[in-house]
Amino acid sequence: MNKIVSAFSALAATALLAGAVEAADLVIYTSQPNEDAQATVDGFKAANPGLDVEWVRDGTPKIMAKLMAEIEAGNPVADVLLIADTVTLERMKQAGQLMAYKSPEAQNFEPAFYDADGHYYSTKLITTGIMYNTQAGMKPTSWKDLTKPEAKGLVAMPSPLTSGAALIHTQTLTGVDSLGWDYYRALKDNDAIASGGNGAVLKSVASGEKAYGMVVDFMPIREKAKGAPVEFVFPEEGVSAVTEPVAILSSTEHADAAKKFIDYILSEDGQKVQLDLGYIPARNGLAVPAGFPGRDQVKVLSVDPADALKTSEEDLKTFSEIFGTAG
Repeated sequence: MNKIVSAFSALAATALLAGAVEAADLVIYTSQPNEDAQATVDGFKAANPGLDVEWVRDGTPKIMAKLMAEIEAGNPVADVLLIADTVTLERMKQAGQLMAYKSPEAQNFEPAFYDADGHYYSTKLITTGIMYNTQAGMKPTSWKDLTKPEAKGLVAMPSPLTSGAALIHTQTLTGVDSLGWDYYRALKDNDAIASGGNGAVLKSVASGEKAYGMVVDFMPIREKAKGAPVEFVFPEEGVSAVTEPVAILSSTEHADAAKKFIDYILSEDGQKVQLDLGYIPARNGLAVPAGFPGRDQVKVLSVDPADALKTSEEDLKTFSEIFGTAG
């Protein structure tokens, strides 16, 4: 009997939560960490008092699975999507699932950081570079250093089969003439391990299990500030970047509030929130977090979202042929 009551209570609580979310003035689906999502929403609400905002957070694959199930059922709850990568939003744009909105704040961003038709906008730069343990014998400066004999069996990297950022990274590096898929074959020949996500790479290198890793920038920079024996390098060839884009769903019934959110997160105040959270703002003219080099010292390699979308399936197949199918 108690189990039945508990199950009923859980269902009732879920229904109440769903009802509260759907009744809000704005619903945001995001893959931001909880702390980041709350800070972003708090800043928006402070700038737009009186608006009731709800947000739902999960990893990009799970939040997208939830949203797609809602769209399939004809009842999408979200008004705004704030997730890891532009390729997912490019797919939605092509499917007619995003609203075009040309924010006046876009003039403060490089054209490469937003969709020309106004379907999505980058909010920050999360680059992938090289981290190394300070006890490592080599201090890498180039991606190719990870294929040297000194790094044999000592390199960890996230798998694009698991991580969206890792897929963007792979597509970016394979698009560089001096690297390409031959670079990934050389990594495999040097016994590099590709498995899991960025967190696993951070742990492996910080613990000394591996000496070198491909990883997103803020993780090792934050850990170094806490005293971890790690350093982060922006390789000389350049770095890939995911940009945590924001977009409005074409099905929204709260278009005015959604447009206000886009304008806010792209505004100087909204971008300073991302800076305070430890990320490189996508907006021009702002500082970078402590521990990062200046924006002019970071070479960001470009990747076209539409092209990346077209080749994603083939790229994952090629990666699997080289490294195996374990994620």
